Amino acid sequence: MLHGIFKINRRIRLAVFYCIEYNNNMNTEDFKNKIIQGDCLEKLKELEDNSIDLTVTSPPYDNLRTYNGYTFNFEGIAQELYRVTKQGGVVVWVVGDATIKGSETGTSFKQALYFKEIGFNLHDTMIWSKQTFTATGALKTRYAQTFEYMFVFVKGKIKTFNPIKDKPNKSYGKKIHGSVTQKDGSMKPVTTNGNLIPEFGQRFNVWNVNTEVSNSLRCGHPAPFPEKLAEDHILSWSNEGDTILDPMAGSGTTLKMAKKNNRNYIGIEISPEYIDIINKRLQ
Repeated sequence: MLHGIFKINRRIRLAVFYCIEYNNNMNTEDFKNKIIQGDCLEKLKELEDNSIDLTVTSPPYDNLRTYNGYTFNFEGIAQELYRVTKQGGVVVWVVGDATIKGSETGTSFKQALYFKEIGFNLHDTMIWSKQTFTATGALKTRYAQTFEYMFVFVKGKIKTFNPIKDKPNKSYGKKIHGSVTQKDGSMKPVTTNGNLIPEFGQRFNVWNVNTEVSNSLRCGHPAPFPEKLAEDHILSWSNEGDTILDPMAGSGTTLKMAKKNNRNYIGIEISPEYIDIINKRLQ
């Protein structure tokens, strides 16, 4: 009996010790506008709770990418992202699926469901239409794969949305007229009280952005994130002065676009080689 009590007390003492040690290491301010070299799961544990406004990242997935032989713990990273994200903050998770033995893995959907399981809301399932593809033998049995998913997760109720309005309106310069059907079946007139239809309307959730294909843009990285894609997410889901995180920074595109648009950035990258690339791009 005494032996059992001693074991329980020892566990409590260890739990208190680890809790104190863990909290003493957490200071997000020390990480702002820096690139941290190390395992992203371990480095994320050093950030404070509810301290990140927006995460924009594109992790390695299945067997499609090789990042200098490094792997990552998806579930652990997802849990840490939930902890460090502010209430109303957003995580943009850009990911695709490999095709293995004739079947897509479905890893992207499994990850999306796990984010929901740990507390995130799936705010939007967006599509990155790449406009380019690599022809392979698979084209004999299926259509060319030219997109990736951009899952937009939010912690609680979203706090920031700055919609990008660049979709040309066909009726630009005309007056709005017509009607819409109400829930009770009645028709409600729609007008602009004399205002004209603007030149551009709010874009949809399928974004057409070319991949970075030239050697100068690749910068020595196997799969650089397009600057336009990262920038538009940063503009959409954050404001100036906010803190933007990329826990798998790669070539540093998210960090570069955060800096360009007057946001604070925090980058975590395990590969020293890629950190050299990031530093050059930030300069």
